[in-house]
Amino acid sequence: MATALGHEARHDPVLARTGGPAGNAQLTAWLGLVLLALFLVETATLLDLQGLIDVHLLVGGALVGLALLKTGTTGWRIARYYTGSAAYRQAGPPPVALRVLGPLVILTSLAVLGTGLALTAVGSDSGRQSLFAFAGFQVSTLTLHQGAFAAWLVITGLHVLGRTMSSWQLVRRRRRDASPVPGRRARAAVIALSLALSAVVGVAVLQLSGSWRHGFGFDDRFGAHHHHDD
Repeated sequence: MATALGHEARHDPVLARTGGPAGNAQLTAWLGLVLLALFLVETATLLDLQGLIDVHLLVGGALVGLALLKTGTTGWRIARYYTGSAAYRQAGPPPVALRVLGPLVILTSLAVLGTGLALTAVGSDSGRQSLFAFAGFQVSTLTLHQGAFAAWLVITGLHVLGRTMSSWQLVRRRRRDASPVPGRRARAAVIALSLALSAVVGVAVLQLSGSWRHGFGFDDRFGAHHHHDD
């Protein structure tokens, strides 16, 4: 609770050139806040998915690269800690609850984005076709995407409660012992490049999603029913 409310924070040693654990923490915090903003936009499109399908597809595609990059920065910190890096060992691990949630956030995020890309690849008709039966229910690629999103929403919601305040403090550098962390330009360049590449991926996904955009795949069966009645 103290970490979630911003009353306590992990001390990240500062190293020359890259910033070490402190630089990694700042890059991860920036990426986390950008991802949070985009995921909120993506979630908001569900209020009118038919009308906002283009935004949903564009943002969904853009999220892929950013999510992979944040997974990389987090994975780097974990690897350095468990391989015995003195600076990362000194920084220590996050609270136990966040250590448990972290891998689940990564898995559910990649599951949501992965199944979303799969839906883009297979198209609206194949995306609704049953892949297998489970507990009496027919499971399609669309079902997997919806299930992954539901799991992601719950797990990431808990993660956000525990991390948003500390990430915001890192970005704003409001800690009392805050000092300039080396590698600021490199971190800014990484974020700018990742945003540019993510925009390209988002546009590519949008262009490849014609079957979902034209006629809106979820409602095709209703349109066909009305046409038959006429």
